[in-house]
Amino acid sequence: MADLFEAAGLTSQAPSPLADRLRPQTLGDVVGQDHLLGAEGPIGRMAAAKRLSSMILWGPPGTGKTTIARLLARAAGYEFQQLSAVFSGVADLKKAFEQARVRRSAGQSTLLFVDEIHRFNRAQQDGFLPFVEEGIVTLVGATTENPSFELNGALLSRAQVYVLRRLDEEALEALLAKAEVHEARPLPLDVEARAALIAMADGDGRYLLTLAETLFNVGTAHPLDPQGLSLFLQKRSPAYDKDREGHYNLISALHKSIRGSDPDAALYWLARMLEGGEDPLFIARRLIRAAMEDIGEADPMSLVLANAAKDAYDFLGSPEGEIALAQVVVHLASAPKSNAVYAAYNAARKAARETGSLAPPAHILNAPTRLMKDLGYGQGYAYDHDVPGGFSGQNYFPDGMARRKFYDPKGEGVEGRIKERLDRWAQTRKDTK
Repeated sequence: MADLFEAAGLTSQAPSPLADRLRPQTLGDVVGQDHLLGAEGPIGRMAAAKRLSSMILWGPPGTGKTTIARLLARAAGYEFQQLSAVFSGVADLKKAFEQARVRRSAGQSTLLFVDEIHRFNRAQQDGFLPFVEEGIVTLVGATTENPSFELNGALLSRAQVYVLRRLDEEALEALLAKAEVHEARPLPLDVEARAALIAMADGDGRYLLTLAETLFNVGTAHPLDPQGLSLFLQKRSPAYDKDREGHYNLISALHKSIRGSDPDAALYWLARMLEGGEDPLFIARRLIRAAMEDIGEADPMSLVLANAAKDAYDFLGSPEGEIALAQVVVHLASAPKSNAVYAAYNAARKAARETGSLAPPAHILNAPTRLMKDLGYGQGYAYDHDVPGGFSGQNYFPDGMARRKFYDPKGEGVEGRIKERLDRWAQTRKDTK
């Protein structure tokens, strides 16, 4: 075998990546997850008791899911067996379960770690259930996706979900310090460049160590500043899946920032989505919805401007058209807010479903035939334009249905003037009874 390596110009002892060489050896070495792994954390308690329950580890990439599972098995004395849902099929699962059954008969417990478990289809996920219930395996699944959406309810009912946190600056700094101790030399960075390196990692510890390894191999004689750092390294694209939970989380954050009248936060979430590759027209549709749902008659021009921003983006495309989206985001977030029309329509729909067979009152029905006139159609109708003040106060609800109030203006912006008119007309209606 050695001759084969030599013939290829390789060595059988090729160095492993820095991230692998710095892989924690105990649960206590894992950074950034003390809420789970500490002495009072749920996983830490399991490890101390050497009694494990099935669990799902949910968190972003590079937060230690695989490492935690491996160390947990070691701490509890379980055999560690790993599968990846990307590369494994039904045959691999059957083999793993059979091996676990043999170990169990010999008194050895198995921790079956399944990476990217959300990639298994529903039927494959159901295949875990009997083996988990019988205790043949203790399942530890890892996923970057929301388990509520991606995993079967039956499987979730048999496993605890633990959320791993994105590594913060303190945890990432601790990883860099470990790397420098391991390499017996400091990273060739000044203070600002070091902070920029941590920002580049975007909470991913594995990616940070990959960047650090590149810098250790640079061999520069002088510490790099942020500009020099950018010549060697590129910030990775933000983690953003347009068809998964991140898509809905960020559009929700944008909408709620507008509703909460925070233009700065709204601009941030807009930029996050556009930088992540979101379809700008998807964002434009949500902005039009926000204009109707959260601003309404408090600033009727908001709907016009939201539509105009959509048209501007259609005409200009990116990047120029994105300015139109930014402009309308600032307008919507800064505008007076009212959901009165939105709430009124929902209430009117509910009433329509409850009273859907009631006819309009006869006095507001047209009477194009003699029969209809004889039946009283149109009799007593008051033409509002001929009434002083342009308001007759007649009833327009069906006979047999009590008058209902659906629209209740909030009094903000333009809607304040609308409220004054409606209040005046309501009093006139009472006076004419």
